[in-house]
Amino acid sequence: MTRALQVDLGLIPYAEAYALQKRTVAARKLGAIEDVILFCEHPHVITQGRNGKREHLLASENVLRQKGMEFFETSRGGDVTYHGPGQIVAYPILDLGAIRRDVVWYVRMLEEAMIRATAEFGIAAGREIGKTGVWVGEGKASEKLAAIGIHISRWVTSHGLAYNVSTDLRNFDLIVPCGIADRKATSLEKLLERGVKLDEVKPKLATHLGEVFGLELQQMGRAELLEKLEAVEQPVAATA
Repeated sequence: MTRALQVDLGLIPYAEAYALQKRTVAARKLGAIEDVILFCEHPHVITQGRNGKREHLLASENVLRQKGMEFFETSRGGDVTYHGPGQIVAYPILDLGAIRRDVVWYVRMLEEAMIRATAEFGIAAGREIGKTGVWVGEGKASEKLAAIGIHISRWVTSHGLAYNVSTDLRNFDLIVPCGIADRKATSLEKLLERGVKLDEVKPKLATHLGEVFGLELQQMGRAELLEKLEAVEQPVAATA
């Protein structure tokens, strides 16, 4: 098992988390930091991937402003999605060059970790052919529990997954989630018909991410991660 860092950022604005991802990716490409998995929760935000269509954002700028909802275009794959409170977002920053150089396999393993975590709550989740993510239910009645959108540069991964725990599902009505018009989003809370805290789910998800990628996760605080990144960046800046 290879050691990797697990950092819980808590509730963090999307732009701040995106900037931290970019810094961590740069350090990982240099081999100056271990693999890292960032866990967080975002305030209300809609993001659009590289392949996204603006018409899949159904709400006007005025409506977004009224709801306190930010909008960002990002470098990840995929279409339009929503992030908000009650949703676990994980950003694995892994060197696939040292694990397995296979993009499709990587996406399937993200799905697998979420499927296994969901099974621990007695819910059978799975995949749908041609539709990335994790689904519950059969055929046209299936609902999306978790979304995936990734970016890979020089085999170092960024962006990642969003798993609905207690998410307010009404916010998905503002978009065509991942460009799929005929399916709804669901959440663990809705499926279990009880309240679920993120801290009930996050350790299970972290364990299964470690398993599928052969990583031994070590907890690290945000301040420690920032110190590590600064130690990497200072010599680089000095030689620039």
